[in-house]
Order: sequence, then structure tokens, then C-alpha cells
Amino acid sequence: MSYCFGIDIGGTTVKCGLFTTEGELLEKWEIKTRTEENGKAILPDVAETILKKMEEKGIAKADVIGVGVGVPGPVVKEREVQVAVNLHWGRTMLADVLEELLGQIPVKVGNDANVAALGEMWKGGGEGTQNLIMATLGTGVGGGIIVDGKIVTGAHGAGGEIGHACVEPEETESCNCGNKGCLEQLASATGIVRIGKKIMAENTAETKLTLDDFSAKTIFDAYKEGDGVAKQIVDKFAGYLGTALAIFSCVVDPEVIVIGGGVSKAGQPLIDAVAGHYKEHAFISCKDTPIVLAKLDNDAGIYGAAKLVVA
Repeated sequence: MSYCFGIDIGGTTVKCGLFTTEGELLEKWEIKTRTEENGKAILPDVAETILKKMEEKGIAKADVIGVGVGVPGPVVKEREVQVAVNLHWGRTMLADVLEELLGQIPVKVGNDANVAALGEMWKGGGEGTQNLIMATLGTGVGGGIIVDGKIVTGAHGAGGEIGHACVEPEETESCNCGNKGCLEQLASATGIVRIGKKIMAENTAETKLTLDDFSAKTIFDAYKEGDGVAKQIVDKFAGYLGTALAIFSCVVDPEVIVIGGGVSKAGQPLIDAVAGHYKEHAFISCKDTPIVLAKLDNDAGIYGAAKLVVA
């Protein structure tokens, strides 16, 4: 049997998965991400945990086709990390370093959001497709674009950075990236709260919502109960996201759009709200593209990382 490893390096933990090359997850575990001293221990720790697992399972190097790694930063040519602020890394030749530590087991690297999209294409909400857009709605908005089964990274590793598409030119506050009006400012968990506070300040209608307990979750809970103010907030958020997805769709023409991240726990009501705006603005050939919930949750990164090394 042939095996591969999927590694998802985050700022707090490194998620690890041992897979068959058919995509069956045999075992998953985590190790601590040691970011001190510019993260110099991270790759040695990753190599150590992989080699230990191989020894524990009696897996020979010849039976491991490769190790895929997802990292929180732009990646070039599936080998080089340009910068990873959360890991305290500057430019890092990750594949070269890890291959040496692993005794030349092949290594491929991808941006974590792109890799999560690849995982959802392989064994998640987009299983059976080759063309996919994924939007991850959490504290920020991440994204990944897959065309013909391959991650779109672009010339600077910025392919799929959908959270930094400008969707509100009139925005006066700055995004974390330095620009204004980014999708991340309006469709993330924090963005929904920002929209909500503005609508609450301008609104005198009766509502179950209170600013004492105000979050994306409480907004969607009220929305599901038919709250009028919550409906205004969700409709505004869904308008930004649905319109943005319609624009991306006429560029890459996906078979499916997958929505993941913490905000997606709102479930089908979120999908239905976004899909309404999407259909209104999508190019005629793309109007019926399904929008679905992600299925792999926190495991999307390890699945996608493993898929990097599976043909």
C-alpha cells in the first residue's frame, strides 16, 4: 500500500494526517507549533513527528509517495514560502528544508486556504468536481480557487485571495491588508457584526438582537426566527458575498462553490441568502452553479495537503 502525509501548519498547532493515496484518512493528530526564535523548530518538529509515525506503523520510506504541507502565507511553485507572519518566517525554502530532514521524501507546499479548497474538492463538499471556488468565512475571509484539479496560485502566490477583492468602494475604514472595502471587512464574522452595528444604530424597529450579546451567531439565530432587523443585516452581508461570488464565477466558471469556516455553521439559511444574490448577478451560464456547505471542517487542510502529492 502507498501512503502520504498531509500537514497543516497553523499559528498554534500543526495538524497532521496519515492517508492512503486513495484519500482514506488512517490517523490524525496534532503537535504544538513552536514559533519562538523565528519558528526555527517548526520544520524539525514536523519531520520528527512524520518519521515517528512511520516507525510506529512500520511504513517504509519507499511506500510514502510524499508529504504535502499547508502554510498561512503565499507560496510559489509549491516549494517556497514568501512570508508567514503567524509563524515568524520570512522567505523559507520549505520543501528543500523538509525534504532534507525527511531523507528526501518528496514535499509539496501550498497556501493553507488554497489547500483547504483542494481538500474540499477531493473528499468534501466539492467531491467529484475539478473546478471549484471555496470561501472560508471566519475572523477573516479566506479563499481558494481550483481549475482543472489544480490550485490557482498566480504569479505572486496571491491567487484565490478573494477576501481582498474590493466590494465596497465607499468604505472609509481600512482592512488589515491596508486597502479599503475588502470582502473580508463585510463578509467575515467581524464584518457581519460591523454591518449589524450600523443597521442597529440606524434602526428603531423592534428586534431580539442586543448589542450586549452581538455576534454573527446571534444575528443568524435571530434571522432564523424571522427577526426583521436580523434579516436586514443578513441580506446586506449576503449581497456583498453573493455578488462577489458571481464576479469570481464568470472569471473561472466553477462546477461548485463551497462555503466553509465558522460563519458557515449558520447552515442552509446562510447558503440560501447568498445564493439569492448570486443568481441575481451571475452570468447566465453560471446562474445554476450550486453553492454548498463545506464538509471537512477543520480537516480540510490535511486532506488538501495530502492531495498536493497525489496525482
